[in-house]
Amino acid sequence: MLLSLAIATGLAACSKKEEATATADAAKPADAATLTLDESKLPGVNRFQLADLDTSKDACTDFGGYVNGKWLAANAIPGDRTSWGAFEMLDERSQAIQRQLAEQAAAMKDAKGVEKIVGDFWSTGMDAAKVNAQGLEPLKGHLDAIAALDSQDKIADYVRSSAAKGENFLFGFGPEADFKDSKMNIAYAMQGGLGLPDKGYYFDADKKDKLAAYEAHIAKVLELSGVPAADAGTQAKDVIAFETRLAKVSKSSEEMSRDVGLYYNPVSPADADKLTPNFAWSKFFESQGVAVPKMFSLAIPAFHQEVSRMLADVPAAQWQSYLRFHTVDGASPYLADAFAEEHFNFYNKALRGQKEMKERGKRVLDTIESETGEALGQMYVKVAFSPESKARMETLVKNLSEALKTRIENLAWMGDETKKKAMEKWASFTPKIGYPDKWRSWEGLVTGRDSYIGNVLAANEFNYKWMMGKIGKPVDRTEWGMPPQMVNAYYNPLQNEIVFPAAILQPPFFDANADDALNYGGIGAVIGHEMIHGYDDQGSRFDATGKFENWWTPDDAKGFSGRTDKLVAQFNGYEAVPGKFVNGKLTLGENIADLGGLATAYDALQRATAGQPDPKLDGLTRDQRFFANWATVWRRNFTPEELNVRLTTDPHAPANFRAIGAPSNLPTFAAAFSCKPGQPMVREGDKQVVIW
Repeated sequence: MLLSLAIATGLAACSKKEEATATADAAKPADAATLTLDESKLPGVNRFQLADLDTSKDACTDFGGYVNGKWLAANAIPGDRTSWGAFEMLDERSQAIQRQLAEQAAAMKDAKGVEKIVGDFWSTGMDAAKVNAQGLEPLKGHLDAIAALDSQDKIADYVRSSAAKGENFLFGFGPEADFKDSKMNIAYAMQGGLGLPDKGYYFDADKKDKLAAYEAHIAKVLELSGVPAADAGTQAKDVIAFETRLAKVSKSSEEMSRDVGLYYNPVSPADADKLTPNFAWSKFFESQGVAVPKMFSLAIPAFHQEVSRMLADVPAAQWQSYLRFHTVDGASPYLADAFAEEHFNFYNKALRGQKEMKERGKRVLDTIESETGEALGQMYVKVAFSPESKARMETLVKNLSEALKTRIENLAWMGDETKKKAMEKWASFTPKIGYPDKWRSWEGLVTGRDSYIGNVLAANEFNYKWMMGKIGKPVDRTEWGMPPQMVNAYYNPLQNEIVFPAAILQPPFFDANADDALNYGGIGAVIGHEMIHGYDDQGSRFDATGKFENWWTPDDAKGFSGRTDKLVAQFNGYEAVPGKFVNGKLTLGENIADLGGLATAYDALQRATAGQPDPKLDGLTRDQRFFANWATVWRRNFTPEELNVRLTTDPHAPANFRAIGAPSNLPTFAAAFSCKPGQPMVREGDKQVVIW
């Protein structure tokens, strides 16, 4: 995974019955220039509607119930999902568009470029009969190589050679801008190697059942791969012991999300070799086709030191079990049904509470987005994103930017010296809307109609080599970290950019036919949210150029942390499930962005409608509609298992608390609904949080 996706701050964030093959008449033969979209076949969107309001509830007491209670009660989570709300509905719509395009691409005669790539993935992925007939054969070379690993040197060499193909299970490695010179890419080596979502799953008493289920899953996968059942159970215990050692020296999700400095530990390869005597980094760089640099970031050095020790003291047979399991497990979604179903049974069903496996077409589209997302994105924007939408978004971004400028200028708690730096950062924001101005080249990626997993492995290696080619080179600021068809948005502190893919620019976020109140309460607040990420507890550690440095005076830094501590306390008080509360520290950055983003969007709405009479649509004032659409964005049901995973790993608070958390701190919300002091949606005095 690219480091930019690990540190960039995003907004949000599987029926047994499967189709055997793409039907012959799914799409008539077509040329690349004739991609079409049948909008009548697309699922609906989740707009704010007056009928959704539960007027039996008081907005000042239970705002979430007032706006979303009826909808949540009437909209159960589909069997192939673990959550359901505005984001998921738009994702379904995006996938329906992608499916039409993939079917057309697969049916094209003599397709070239991105249409050939997408068509090859779709055709091979949908051919279940061929996938099942191939069984484990596509991985035979991998498994034979692992079986021959009988020494420390051979294991280290295998780690290097498999990484060069984009198949490194042991640690993360990739390019990202230098924290001290954001114009240049350097290499970052990260922690990794765990099959469970967080290190706590290996030690916490309340997660013992998940660890036991994981051990059973490992045994089943090894058995499916050809290991005798009796041996598979023993090897599964070895894999758990192996990963537990890694977990002990890993950082938690909370630590990684709340201290971006953990990513940056610049060292020379020679000094890195001293830390990891059994794993030579100079040799690793050479094996990846990368010139040995003067410096790279060896993040979480204790993790890499432990890997070095494990190369010396873990028996070769245990390494073989670990590598065999992760090789087969990682490939399982693209293998025969028995492998794909076992993968689903643990990661989706046992871990996250998903009742049904996604039908085959949805899973193939997930693969296309994961492996060649921007290729499909080029096709997507031809049929699903209008120039008018981009133009209106540009106006919204400009209005939000001006509103944020005014807020910063008027901050009473910040001194002039720090404020000057904050304004420099404001002036250098780079917005990206819809899709890239320059598309990524896919020249050199060879796909075909012979093997689904063959296409996946080819794309893995192609993408990895593409990333390796960035190391030591200037940052390409035209690149995007999300494809256009993804329903999300993000902020990248190293480039000080805010990015809004095309797929999120639909209701309830954005509606060209809606009034300003809804659009500012939806996408306006999202724009503000991403801008404020530049000033959250981690984004504020980067300056206007993306350099990782402190631009705060000591007094202002102290004042900022005092305010953020209050927001931590607010969210620590939200009980997500009986006995389990939101982690206010883990979710701090997103909560800061929600609070500042919503306040900024409200200001921008007032600027945009200044001098205009309040239309009071459907009996609601402009301000009431603004806040109601904010809550509509965050209507979302979760399975209990999914919610438990998110409470440990997700830097976003559960959606129901995002709906109420920020508005409860805003006097403008209280005024809009005539709330009185003491009511739950009115935070006053020391409890009120005011930051940006």
